[in-house]
Amino acid sequence: MDVKKEVLQIIADQAMLDVSDVTMESTPEDLGIDSLGLVEAIFSIEEKFDISVPFNANDPSESDFDISSVAKIVEGIEKLIAEQTS
Repeated sequence: MDVKKEVLQIIADQAMLDVSDVTMESTPEDLGIDSLGLVEAIFSIEEKFDISVPFNANDPSESDFDISSVAKIVEGIEKLIAEQTS
């Protein structure tokens, strides 16, 4: 499973953009994803990878899960998957 590819697709779908418009450096804000859209993307990611993302929607800055960029989201998901399989 290509985590990066899947996450880029989920984020692109949420932002209603083509996946080619989403880069690893993109932030949710760059892509026009608001807080509700971000929560929906996190739910989709959890469902796709069968993981639980430690994300505080009410205060994302207090979360252990870094959502500052697509690269950080991918990195966090890969870490959660690795923890789950070990």
